[in-house]
Amino acid sequence: MPPADERSRTRTDLAWAISVGGIGVVMFAALLVFTWYFAATLLLLFAGMLFGVALNALTNALGHRVHLPHSLRLAIVCVALALMLAGVGYLGGATIAEQASLLSKTIKSQITNLKSFLDNHGIDTSFFDLGNAAPAASTDAGSTPSPSPASHGQLPGAGALASSGGAIVSQTFKLLLGTISAVGNVFIVLFLGLAFAAQPSIYHDGLLFLAPARHRTRVTLIIDRIGETLERWLIAQIIVMLAVGAVTWIGLAIIGIPGSFILGIQAGLLAFIPTVGAIIAGVVVVLASLASGWVAALSALVLFLGVHAMESYVLTPLLQRQALDIPPATLFAFQILLGVVFGIWGLALALPLVAIAKVMIDHFKTYETTFRAEAA
Repeated sequence: MPPADERSRTRTDLAWAISVGGIGVVMFAALLVFTWYFAATLLLLFAGMLFGVALNALTNALGHRVHLPHSLRLAIVCVALALMLAGVGYLGGATIAEQASLLSKTIKSQITNLKSFLDNHGIDTSFFDLGNAAPAASTDAGSTPSPSPASHGQLPGAGALASSGGAIVSQTFKLLLGTISAVGNVFIVLFLGLAFAAQPSIYHDGLLFLAPARHRTRVTLIIDRIGETLERWLIAQIIVMLAVGAVTWIGLAIIGIPGSFILGIQAGLLAFIPTVGAIIAGVVVVLASLASGWVAALSALVLFLGVHAMESYVLTPLLQRQALDIPPATLFAFQILLGVVFGIWGLALALPLVAIAKVMIDHFKTYETTFRAEAA
Protein backbone atom coordinates (compact mmCIF):
# COMPACT_ATOMS: atom_id res chain seq x y z
CA MET A 1 0.00 0.00 0.00
CA PRO A 2 1.51 3.37 -1.01
CA PRO A 3 2.31 5.94 1.68
CA ALA A 4 -0.24 8.56 2.66
CA ASP A 5 1.74 11.47 1.21
CA GLU A 6 2.05 9.65 -2.15
CA ARG A 7 -1.71 8.99 -2.23
CA SER A 8 -2.32 12.63 -1.39
CA ARG A 9 0.02 13.74 -4.17
CA THR A 10 -1.75 11.41 -6.63
CA ARG A 11 -5.16 12.81 -5.66
CA THR A 12 -3.81 16.34 -6.02
CA ASP A 13 -2.40 15.60 -9.48
CA LEU A 14 -5.68 13.98 -10.55
CA ALA A 15 -7.71 16.94 -9.27
CA TRP A 16 -5.37 19.36 -11.08
CA ALA A 17 -5.65 17.36 -14.32
CA ILE A 18 -9.45 17.29 -14.07
CA SER A 19 -9.56 21.03 -13.35
CA VAL A 20 -7.26 21.89 -16.26
CA GLY A 21 -9.20 19.55 -18.56
CA GLY A 22 -12.52 21.05 -17.52
CA ILE A 23 -11.25 24.59 -18.03
CA GLY A 24 -9.93 23.57 -21.46
CA VAL A 25 -13.28 22.07 -22.48
CA VAL A 26 -15.18 25.15 -21.27
CA MET A 27 -12.81 27.49 -23.10
CA PHE A 28 -13.07 25.43 -26.29
CA ALA A 29 -16.88 25.46 -26.07
CA ALA A 30 -16.84 29.20 -25.44
CA LEU A 31 -14.57 29.65 -28.48
CA LEU A 32 -16.99 27.64 -30.64
CA VAL A 33 -19.96 29.71 -29.44
CA PHE A 34 -18.04 32.96 -30.02
CA THR A 35 -17.05 31.85 -33.51
CA TRP A 36 -20.63 30.84 -34.32
CA TYR A 37 -22.24 34.11 -33.22
CA PHE A 38 -19.53 36.40 -34.64
CA ALA A 39 -18.69 34.37 -37.75
CA ALA A 40 -19.55 37.22 -40.13
CA THR A 41 -17.24 39.63 -38.32
CA LEU A 42 -14.42 37.08 -38.08
CA LEU A 43 -14.69 36.27 -41.80
CA LEU A 44 -14.70 39.98 -42.59
CA LEU A 45 -11.48 40.40 -40.59
CA PHE A 46 -10.01 37.38 -42.38
CA ALA A 47 -10.93 38.96 -45.73
CA GLY A 48 -9.06 42.11 -44.71
CA MET A 49 -6.04 40.03 -43.71
CA LEU A 50 -6.22 38.18 -47.03
CA PHE A 51 -6.30 41.49 -48.90
CA GLY A 52 -3.25 42.58 -46.94
CA VAL A 53 -1.47 39.35 -47.88
CA ALA A 54 -2.30 40.06 -51.54
CA LEU A 55 -0.90 43.60 -51.32
CA ASN A 56 2.20 42.30 -49.57
CA ALA A 57 2.66 39.62 -52.25
CA LEU A 58 2.44 42.22 -55.03
CA THR A 59 4.83 44.45 -53.10
CA ASN A 60 7.34 41.62 -52.70
CA ALA A 61 6.98 40.72 -56.38
CA LEU A 62 7.78 44.33 -57.28
CA GLY A 63 10.78 44.13 -54.96
CA HIS A 64 12.29 41.44 -57.20
CA ARG A 65 12.37 43.99 -60.04
CA VAL A 66 13.25 47.24 -58.29
CA HIS A 67 15.21 47.81 -55.09
CA LEU A 68 13.10 50.32 -53.16
CA PRO A 69 11.89 50.56 -49.56
CA HIS A 70 8.85 48.47 -48.65
CA SER A 71 6.62 51.48 -48.01
CA LEU A 72 7.46 53.04 -51.39
CA ARG A 73 6.82 49.77 -53.23
CA LEU A 74 3.48 49.40 -51.43
CA ALA A 75 2.54 52.95 -52.45
CA ILE A 76 3.38 52.16 -56.08
CA VAL A 77 1.23 49.01 -55.96
CA CYS A 78 -1.72 50.87 -54.40
CA VAL A 79 -1.49 53.74 -56.91
CA ALA A 80 -1.29 51.26 -59.81
CA LEU A 81 -4.37 49.38 -58.57
CA ALA A 82 -6.28 52.63 -58.00
CA LEU A 83 -5.40 53.90 -61.48
CA MET A 84 -6.46 50.59 -63.03
CA LEU A 85 -9.83 50.67 -61.27
CA ALA A 86 -10.30 54.35 -62.12
CA GLY A 87 -9.45 53.63 -65.77
CA VAL A 88 -11.97 50.80 -65.95
CA GLY A 89 -14.59 53.01 -64.33
CA TYR A 90 -13.85 56.00 -66.59
CA LEU A 91 -13.61 54.12 -69.87
CA GLY A 92 -16.29 51.53 -69.21
CA GLY A 93 -18.45 53.01 -66.48
CA ALA A 94 -21.34 53.90 -68.77
CA THR A 95 -20.96 50.61 -70.61
CA ILE A 96 -20.98 48.65 -67.36
CA ALA A 97 -24.11 50.42 -66.10
CA GLU A 98 -25.92 50.00 -69.41
CA GLN A 99 -24.95 46.36 -69.83
CA ALA A 100 -25.77 45.57 -66.21
CA SER A 101 -29.29 46.98 -66.63
CA LEU A 102 -29.75 45.13 -69.93
CA LEU A 103 -28.39 41.91 -68.43
CA SER A 104 -30.76 42.13 -65.46
CA LYS A 105 -33.78 42.58 -67.75
CA THR A 106 -32.62 39.75 -70.02
CA ILE A 107 -32.15 37.28 -67.17
CA LYS A 108 -35.55 38.16 -65.66
CA SER A 109 -37.16 37.68 -69.06
CA GLN A 110 -35.49 34.29 -69.53
CA ILE A 111 -36.59 33.16 -66.07
CA THR A 112 -40.16 34.19 -66.92
CA ASN A 113 -39.98 32.26 -70.21
CA LEU A 114 -38.61 29.23 -68.36
CA LYS A 115 -41.45 29.43 -65.84
CA SER A 116 -44.03 29.58 -68.62
CA PHE A 117 -42.43 26.61 -70.38
CA LEU A 118 -42.52 24.53 -67.20
CA ASP A 119 -46.13 25.57 -66.47
CA ASN A 120 -47.22 24.51 -69.96
CA HIS A 121 -45.71 21.07 -69.37
CA GLY A 122 -47.42 20.52 -66.03
CA ILE A 123 -44.42 21.20 -63.77
CA ASP A 124 -45.01 23.05 -60.51
CA THR A 125 -43.22 26.40 -60.53
CA SER A 126 -44.48 27.81 -57.25
CA PHE A 127 -40.84 28.11 -56.10
CA PHE A 128 -40.39 30.89 -58.71
CA ASP A 129 -41.43 34.03 -56.83
CA LEU A 130 -41.21 36.78 -59.41
CA GLY A 131 -43.43 39.22 -57.52
CA ASN A 132 -46.30 38.97 -60.05
CA ALA A 133 -48.38 36.30 -58.37
CA ALA A 134 -50.24 38.56 -55.95
CA PRO A 135 -52.00 40.78 -58.52
CA ALA A 136 -52.95 37.78 -60.64
CA ALA A 137 -54.29 35.83 -57.69
CA SER A 138 -56.44 38.68 -56.47
CA THR A 139 -58.51 38.62 -59.68
CA ASP A 140 -60.49 35.49 -60.46
CA ALA A 141 -61.02 34.32 -64.02
CA GLY A 142 -63.98 36.08 -65.58
CA SER A 143 -64.50 38.48 -62.67
CA THR A 144 -64.13 42.23 -62.68
CA PRO A 145 -61.70 43.76 -60.20
CA SER A 146 -63.30 46.04 -57.66
CA PRO A 147 -62.75 49.70 -58.39
CA SER A 148 -60.39 51.55 -56.15
CA PRO A 149 -61.20 54.88 -54.59
CA ALA A 150 -58.77 56.63 -56.91
CA SER A 151 -60.71 55.35 -59.96
CA HIS A 152 -63.70 57.51 -58.92
CA GLY A 153 -61.54 60.55 -58.36
CA GLN A 154 -61.53 60.13 -54.59
CA LEU A 155 -58.39 60.85 -52.60
CA PRO A 156 -56.96 58.10 -50.40
CA GLY A 157 -57.69 58.36 -46.71
CA ALA A 158 -55.29 59.37 -43.98
CA GLY A 159 -54.82 55.75 -42.91
CA ALA A 160 -53.84 54.68 -46.43
CA LEU A 161 -51.43 57.59 -46.74
CA ALA A 162 -49.86 56.80 -43.37
CA SER A 163 -49.53 53.12 -44.27
CA SER A 164 -47.96 53.90 -47.66
CA GLY A 165 -45.65 56.49 -46.15
CA GLY A 166 -44.56 54.09 -43.42
CA ALA A 167 -43.82 51.37 -45.98
CA ILE A 168 -41.80 53.78 -48.11
CA VAL A 169 -39.82 55.00 -45.10
CA SER A 170 -39.21 51.42 -43.95
CA GLN A 171 -37.98 50.26 -47.36
CA THR A 172 -35.81 53.36 -47.75
CA PHE A 173 -34.32 52.84 -44.30
CA LYS A 174 -33.54 49.18 -45.09
CA LEU A 175 -31.93 50.14 -48.40
CA LEU A 176 -29.89 52.85 -46.70
CA LEU A 177 -28.72 50.49 -43.97
CA GLY A 178 -27.81 47.84 -46.53
CA THR A 179 -25.81 50.34 -48.57
CA ILE A 180 -24.00 51.68 -45.49
CA SER A 181 -23.23 48.12 -44.35
CA ALA A 182 -21.83 47.12 -47.75
CA VAL A 183 -19.72 50.27 -48.09
CA GLY A 184 -18.57 49.92 -44.49
CA ASN A 185 -17.48 46.33 -45.07
CA VAL A 186 -15.49 47.40 -48.13
CA PHE A 187 -13.73 50.14 -46.17
CA ILE A 188 -12.99 47.73 -43.30
CA VAL A 189 -11.37 45.26 -45.70
CA LEU A 190 -9.39 48.04 -47.40
CA PHE A 191 -8.21 49.55 -44.11
CA LEU A 192 -7.20 46.21 -42.61
CA GLY A 193 -5.42 45.20 -45.78
CA LEU A 194 -3.46 48.44 -46.01
CA ALA A 195 -2.60 48.36 -42.30
CA PHE A 196 -1.38 44.78 -42.53
CA ALA A 197 0.60 45.33 -45.73
CA ALA A 198 2.20 48.54 -44.42
CA GLN A 199 3.85 46.85 -41.42
CA PRO A 200 3.63 43.04 -41.80
CA SER A 201 6.54 42.41 -39.41
CA ILE A 202 4.66 43.98 -36.48
CA TYR A 203 1.71 41.58 -36.83
CA HIS A 204 4.07 38.67 -37.49
CA ASP A 205 6.00 39.36 -34.28
CA GLY A 206 2.75 39.93 -32.38
CA LEU A 207 1.49 36.45 -33.26
CA LEU A 208 4.81 34.97 -32.18
CA PHE A 209 4.61 36.84 -28.86
CA LEU A 210 1.28 35.12 -28.11
CA ALA A 211 2.87 31.67 -28.45
CA PRO A 212 4.72 30.03 -25.53
CA ALA A 213 8.48 30.62 -25.66
CA ARG A 214 9.37 26.94 -26.08
CA HIS A 215 7.06 26.62 -29.14
CA ARG A 216 7.94 29.87 -30.92
CA THR A 217 10.30 28.18 -33.38
CA ARG A 218 7.56 25.86 -34.58
CA VAL A 219 4.98 28.68 -34.61
CA THR A 220 7.36 30.82 -36.68
CA LEU A 221 7.73 28.03 -39.21
CA ILE A 222 3.97 27.51 -39.43
CA ILE A 223 3.20 31.23 -39.85
CA ASP A 224 5.88 31.63 -42.52
CA ARG A 225 4.56 28.63 -44.45
CA ILE A 226 0.99 29.92 -44.25
CA GLY A 227 2.08 33.35 -45.48
CA GLU A 228 4.09 31.92 -48.38
CA THR A 229 1.26 29.57 -49.39
CA LEU A 230 -1.36 32.33 -49.36
CA GLU A 231 0.90 34.72 -51.27
CA ARG A 232 1.63 32.18 -54.02
CA TRP A 233 -2.02 31.24 -54.25
CA LEU A 234 -3.25 34.85 -54.40
CA ILE A 235 -0.79 35.82 -57.15
CA ALA A 236 -1.84 32.76 -59.17
CA GLN A 237 -5.52 33.44 -58.49
CA ILE A 238 -5.25 37.05 -59.70
CA ILE A 239 -3.71 35.84 -62.97
CA VAL A 240 -6.44 33.20 -63.38
CA MET A 241 -9.21 35.74 -62.72
CA LEU A 242 -7.79 38.20 -65.26
CA ALA A 243 -7.41 35.45 -67.87
CA VAL A 244 -10.92 34.06 -67.34
CA GLY A 245 -12.49 37.53 -67.45
CA ALA A 246 -10.63 38.58 -70.60
CA VAL A 247 -11.28 35.33 -72.53
CA THR A 248 -14.98 35.33 -71.55
CA TRP A 249 -15.41 38.96 -72.57
CA ILE A 250 -13.66 38.57 -75.93
CA GLY A 251 -15.39 35.26 -76.70
CA LEU A 252 -18.89 36.56 -75.93
CA ALA A 253 -18.19 39.74 -77.91
CA ILE A 254 -17.20 37.63 -80.94
CA ILE A 255 -20.36 35.53 -80.58
CA GLY A 256 -22.39 38.73 -80.37
CA ILE A 257 -23.90 38.37 -76.89
CA PRO A 258 -25.18 41.66 -75.42
CA GLY A 259 -23.51 42.59 -72.14
CA SER A 260 -20.30 40.70 -72.91
CA PHE A 261 -18.17 43.16 -70.91
CA ILE A 262 -20.16 42.86 -67.68
CA LEU A 263 -20.43 39.09 -68.17
CA GLY A 264 -16.65 38.91 -68.51
CA ILE A 265 -16.23 40.91 -65.29
CA GLN A 266 -18.59 38.67 -63.33
CA ALA A 267 -16.92 35.53 -64.71
CA GLY A 268 -13.51 36.84 -63.64
CA LEU A 269 -14.72 37.75 -60.15
CA LEU A 270 -16.50 34.42 -59.68
CA ALA A 271 -13.30 32.61 -60.68
CA PHE A 272 -12.11 33.46 -57.16
CA ILE A 273 -14.54 30.78 -55.91
CA PRO A 274 -13.45 27.38 -57.26
CA THR A 275 -16.06 25.08 -58.83
CA VAL A 276 -19.14 26.83 -57.44
CA GLY A 277 -18.14 30.19 -58.93
CA ALA A 278 -17.61 28.65 -62.36
CA ILE A 279 -21.05 26.98 -62.24
CA ILE A 280 -22.77 30.25 -61.28
CA ALA A 281 -20.91 32.16 -64.01
CA GLY A 282 -21.85 29.51 -66.59
CA VAL A 283 -25.56 29.63 -65.67
CA VAL A 284 -25.59 33.44 -65.91
CA VAL A 285 -23.81 33.38 -69.28
CA VAL A 286 -26.21 30.81 -70.76
CA LEU A 287 -29.30 32.63 -69.44
CA ALA A 288 -28.07 35.92 -70.88
CA SER A 289 -27.31 34.27 -74.23
CA LEU A 290 -30.76 32.71 -74.65
CA ALA A 291 -32.16 36.10 -75.70
CA SER A 292 -29.96 35.93 -78.82
CA GLY A 293 -31.23 32.52 -79.87
CA TRP A 294 -30.37 28.89 -79.34
CA VAL A 295 -27.30 29.06 -81.58
CA ALA A 296 -25.83 31.90 -79.54
CA ALA A 297 -26.71 30.12 -76.28
CA LEU A 298 -25.08 26.90 -77.49
CA SER A 299 -21.99 28.85 -78.59
CA ALA A 300 -21.84 30.57 -75.20
CA LEU A 301 -22.11 27.18 -73.47
CA VAL A 302 -19.23 25.81 -75.55
CA LEU A 303 -17.21 28.94 -74.73
CA PHE A 304 -17.95 28.50 -71.02
CA LEU A 305 -16.88 24.85 -71.11
CA GLY A 306 -13.68 25.81 -72.94
CA VAL A 307 -12.87 28.60 -70.45
CA HIS A 308 -13.58 26.28 -67.52
CA ALA A 309 -11.34 23.59 -69.04
CA MET A 310 -8.59 26.17 -69.58
CA GLU A 311 -8.91 27.29 -65.96
CA SER A 312 -9.08 23.79 -64.46
CA TYR A 313 -6.59 21.87 -66.60
CA VAL A 314 -4.12 24.51 -67.81
CA LEU A 315 -3.94 27.69 -65.71
CA THR A 316 -4.62 26.30 -62.24
CA PRO A 317 -2.21 23.30 -62.46
CA LEU A 318 0.43 25.48 -64.13
CA LEU A 319 0.26 28.44 -61.76
CA GLN A 320 -0.72 26.75 -58.49
CA ARG A 321 1.15 23.46 -58.62
CA GLN A 322 3.49 24.75 -55.90
CA ALA A 323 0.89 26.73 -53.99
CA LEU A 324 -1.95 24.35 -53.13
CA ASP A 325 -2.54 20.65 -53.44
CA ILE A 326 -6.06 20.06 -52.12
CA PRO A 327 -8.23 17.20 -53.43
CA PRO A 328 -11.23 18.62 -55.36
CA ALA A 329 -13.79 16.55 -53.42
CA THR A 330 -12.41 17.79 -50.09
CA LEU A 331 -12.47 21.42 -51.24
CA PHE A 332 -16.00 21.13 -52.66
CA ALA A 333 -17.29 19.54 -49.45
CA PHE A 334 -15.81 22.34 -47.33
CA GLN A 335 -17.22 24.94 -49.74
CA ILE A 336 -20.72 23.55 -49.37
CA LEU A 337 -20.36 23.22 -45.59
CA LEU A 338 -19.02 26.75 -45.02
CA GLY A 339 -21.45 28.19 -47.56
CA VAL A 340 -24.47 26.65 -45.82
CA VAL A 341 -23.25 27.60 -42.33
CA PHE A 342 -21.76 31.06 -42.96
CA GLY A 343 -23.32 32.16 -46.26
CA ILE A 344 -21.48 33.91 -49.08
CA TRP A 345 -18.48 34.79 -46.87
CA GLY A 346 -17.89 31.14 -46.03
CA LEU A 347 -18.28 30.12 -49.68
CA ALA A 348 -15.85 32.77 -50.94
CA LEU A 349 -13.20 32.20 -48.26
CA ALA A 350 -13.42 28.39 -48.08
CA LEU A 351 -10.27 27.78 -50.16
CA PRO A 352 -7.85 29.98 -48.15
CA LEU A 353 -9.27 28.62 -44.89
CA VAL A 354 -8.76 25.03 -46.09
CA ALA A 355 -5.27 25.99 -47.30
CA ILE A 356 -4.34 27.25 -43.81
CA ALA A 357 -5.68 24.06 -42.22
CA LYS A 358 -3.74 21.93 -44.71
CA VAL A 359 -0.47 23.76 -44.00
CA MET A 360 -0.90 23.14 -40.27
CA ILE A 361 -1.83 19.47 -40.75
CA ASP A 362 1.14 18.89 -43.06
CA HIS A 363 3.49 20.55 -40.56
CA PHE A 364 2.33 18.43 -37.62
CA LYS A 365 2.38 15.29 -39.77
CA THR A 366 5.99 16.02 -40.80
CA TYR A 367 6.95 16.86 -37.22
CA GLU A 368 5.45 13.63 -35.90
CA THR A 369 7.23 11.58 -38.56
CA THR A 370 10.56 13.26 -37.78
CA PHE A 371 10.04 12.80 -34.04
CA ARG A 372 9.33 9.11 -34.43
CA ALA A 373 12.36 8.65 -36.67
CA GLU A 374 14.62 10.37 -34.14
CA ALA A 375 13.13 8.33 -31.28
CA ALA A 376 13.76 5.07 -33.17
